[in-house]
Amino acid sequence: MKVTFDIDCTPEEARKFLGLPDVAPMQEAMMKELQDKMSENVKAMDPETMMKTWFPTAMQNMSDMQKMFWGQMGVKTGGQE
Repeated sequence: MKVTFDIDCTPEEARKFLGLPDVAPMQEAMMKELQDKMSENVKAMDPETMMKTWFPTAMQNMSDMQKMFWGQMGVKTGGQE
């Protein structure tokens, strides 16, 4: 024997019928907090801020960075190796 029920209700009505909590206020609060954190982190994506974060203050000028990159490749800056 097979029995089929078709229930036409909204998600809110189904939630109340099954005794489940309404999590919409919590979701809104969490989304607001997530949006605030993402907005804060986007400010840190500024190129100048990233360079200051990634490289020590001793390497702020371009020539120091160039020397470091050449040093990593095993090439001396004064001539060929």
